[in-house]
Amino acid sequence: MILKIFSETPSRDHCIFFVKKAKISNVINLLSLKVRNLIQKIAAMMLLIANKLLPLAKKLSQEFPKKNSMVAFGIVIFLFLLLVWPKNVPTSVNQITEVIPINLTADKIDNEGYSAELRWHTEEVSEGDNLSTVFMRANLTAKDVHQLSSSVGGKSLKNLFPGELFRFGTNSKNKLTKIEYVKSPLETHIFVRQRHYYTAEVQIREPDVLVSYREGVIQDSLYLSAKEANLPDKLIMEMANIFGWDIDFVFDIRPGDSFALTYEERFIDGEKLSVGSILAASFTNRKKTFKAVRYTDQQGISNYFSPEGLNMRKAFLRTPLDIFRISSGFNLKRKHPIHKKIKAHRGVDYAAPRGTPVYSAGAGKVLNAGYSRANGNYVFIQHGQTYVTKYLHLNKKTVRKGQIVKQRQQIGTVGSTGYATGPHLHYEFLVNGVHRNPRTVKLPQARPIPKKEKVAFDEAVKPVLAQLAEYQEKTRLAYLDDQITPPPEGH
Repeated sequence: MILKIFSETPSRDHCIFFVKKAKISNVINLLSLKVRNLIQKIAAMMLLIANKLLPLAKKLSQEFPKKNSMVAFGIVIFLFLLLVWPKNVPTSVNQITEVIPINLTADKIDNEGYSAELRWHTEEVSEGDNLSTVFMRANLTAKDVHQLSSSVGGKSLKNLFPGELFRFGTNSKNKLTKIEYVKSPLETHIFVRQRHYYTAEVQIREPDVLVSYREGVIQDSLYLSAKEANLPDKLIMEMANIFGWDIDFVFDIRPGDSFALTYEERFIDGEKLSVGSILAASFTNRKKTFKAVRYTDQQGISNYFSPEGLNMRKAFLRTPLDIFRISSGFNLKRKHPIHKKIKAHRGVDYAAPRGTPVYSAGAGKVLNAGYSRANGNYVFIQHGQTYVTKYLHLNKKTVRKGQIVKQRQQIGTVGSTGYATGPHLHYEFLVNGVHRNPRTVKLPQARPIPKKEKVAFDEAVKPVLAQLAEYQEKTRLAYLDDQITPPPEGH
């Protein structure tokens, strides 16, 4: 059977099959008749041969050797069969061609109803939501929740946070086909349904990072002046932390002080996503300028250093808490508020709300942690062989004797235990056993850039500091062009 397929016309959606079919039954009948006649003829001829050739065979057997007579007899039989074999047996089969039209038009393939075109519905995660409540709002079933959570990648859906988005894609048969879980503008988890389970894919996008510049002059406080310069709150705190080792932003700030900094801003699809880290900064306090630049070392750790490679972070915090006012300073001839006698006040009292966190000023080991009638709850910390810091009148202690602590690790909270008239922290700083004023004592530097890394440091920070200086110069020239008094020298 021969099969041919071709399109009748390009505009039609069906093909025509030409099938050449032989009538096999007729052919079989014809062959069987020929074979029967042939067998009858052979039988008749063999009988004739036997009658005619038998006397000849006997005579030949007498005149010829036995071997030669057998060969001659075989040759005679072969020649006879060639003469009687039929020559009119059909060698081909008559073929009949029939045209069978077959319509090949079919509906678009739909794998269990999951078509390419989806309808999308979005749900935002609210406070207290879990996967079930989000799916319930989207009119989806508990079966859908189970299939998704039990699939690969389903564990990422256990902890949902407010503001995250779910996008549900359903097909024309209203079957859930695709889910997009948007954790952030940079991270999306995509789940695609495959019959009774989901495949998972995580898409991570990289934002565009641009460098921005801000500068300002202090009029009243650092925070208000920085907000006037459109500096985000995150960067105000970061700048205070960078220079807070050298500048007391509560007591040392004066009107006319100035700051300038470059920092990163992240964008996605042309929209601002977030602010990054400060790259370089300058702060002028009382006509003395401090500069800092961010550097990431060979271990991948980022810190701020002076242009010379000195660590901006000191070995000790200048103050061991964030929110405070000084209620009593370091005074060796102070009159005690309770005993009414002249008694040396060998530390600084920081008034703060009860429960305010108190931090270790530096890394070290807890020398003692306990309670006494005068000091209330207290913690003493040893920092190497030279320094000791003391924290008195705590409401609670969060460390124990012998414990190793890191710099800025919380060790307790502000209270009024012991001889205290109100909630405050009494903080003492001892150098080789001698009490020093915590506000004015010269703090030791943290580790500088290692010598073996100094060349790499210089190459990395030079263009960053040059960019900051270029922005400052452009601003100064703009002031001159507008006939505005430029910022003070050192700005």
